[in-house]
Amino acid sequence: MDPLWQANIKRPTFPTLKSNIKTDTLVIGGGIAGLLTAYFLQQKGVRCVVVEKDRICGSTTGNTTAKITYQHGLIYHKLLKAYGNEKAALYLKANRTAFDRYRELCASIDCSYETRNNYVYSIDSRKKLEDEMDALSTIGYAAKFCETLPLPIDTVGGVCFESQAQFHPLEFLFSIARSLTIYEHTFVRGLSGTTAVTDEGSIQSDSVIVTTHFPFLNTHGSYFLKLYQHRSYVIAIEHAQQVDGMYVDDSKTGFSFRNYKDLLLLGGGSHRTGKRGGCWDKLRDFARQHYPDSEERYFWAAQDCMSLDNIPYIGPYSKRTPNLYTASGFNKWGMTGAMLSALLLSDMICGISNEFSHMFSPSRSILKPQLFLNGFESVTNLLTPSRKRCPHLGCALKWNPHEHSWDCACHGSRFSEHGKVLDNPANGDLKDP
Repeated sequence: MDPLWQANIKRPTFPTLKSNIKTDTLVIGGGIAGLLTAYFLQQKGVRCVVVEKDRICGSTTGNTTAKITYQHGLIYHKLLKAYGNEKAALYLKANRTAFDRYRELCASIDCSYETRNNYVYSIDSRKKLEDEMDALSTIGYAAKFCETLPLPIDTVGGVCFESQAQFHPLEFLFSIARSLTIYEHTFVRGLSGTTAVTDEGSIQSDSVIVTTHFPFLNTHGSYFLKLYQHRSYVIAIEHAQQVDGMYVDDSKTGFSFRNYKDLLLLGGGSHRTGKRGGCWDKLRDFARQHYPDSEERYFWAAQDCMSLDNIPYIGPYSKRTPNLYTASGFNKWGMTGAMLSALLLSDMICGISNEFSHMFSPSRSILKPQLFLNGFESVTNLLTPSRKRCPHLGCALKWNPHEHSWDCACHGSRFSEHGKVLDNPANGDLKDP
């Protein structure tokens, strides 16, 4: 079950840390957010070390559909309604800034960067689309409304952001990574202040940035309340369709479409981690019905951290942890979320004021409806009898027959059939009951 990005690509290798070292800034987590943050810090003259418990880009980053866009579903109407014009416009500006930085960097990196229009469509609510168009007009962005779309499903229209982009994420990141100081197979077992302890060494630093997808330190920040995780699935098929753009349903459980060369990347089957969903069966059924001559070449799954208010958490880990930072909760828009994190965090480390920092602060109010849903899930699963319990906070684990894994519906940790941790926030393998 390897994503197509892993096929026929030369992966750089990095050593395992086997000594005690010092650096200015330590980045824990070698996915796209961690690598970009280290890259920008290095550009600003900050000594930086990245540590990754496995291989860089081997988890969430390697399982993306790699769409670069500041159209994050129908978010602008939600932001406008919840926070007003200024905040909705600031979110747009922040993510356009991240998009522009990709365009600048990709101009000198061979990574299959292509300009494409992005579409958010609906199969049942034209009003949602019209509300989004009104919100975008209010904050000064000229989107296009499309009555029909070249998709094999009936829609009521779509909102189009022109001149967005798609790329090969690992070609891009491996090019950047070769200039960085990285240690792979280096598992951080704990932090003492800003000193990280690993199995065979320690790293003393002035500041630490946690980019481990789901922040793994439970004693600060209350991320176990502020985040939940969502799984989604992708198949890459040939002999299907050139859709000439990137498309996503406004519903979390709908389909997404984009091409990579002669392949169609069909996504969907989403569900909260630990719950039931359509998985690959839903995608394969759709392909058989609408692309009967297609052939599947790759299939994979992704896991995304979802915040309480559809806005990522980027900044100080908590109010009581000086020199400790994090980035998480990208809500399925990890490409722009990661780039924005890197820009913000590198500025913070260097003491540079950034106009977007307050909006994405992890210490903002958590009194949102999703908080109570997260709490309900946690209590329900804590009280559920189960032979296997998650070592993160003790929730019941459920068997996932599609991926042959033990999944936690509380916070999204996942374990292999034999107990090896696959997805955090759990920071270790299952123990025999």
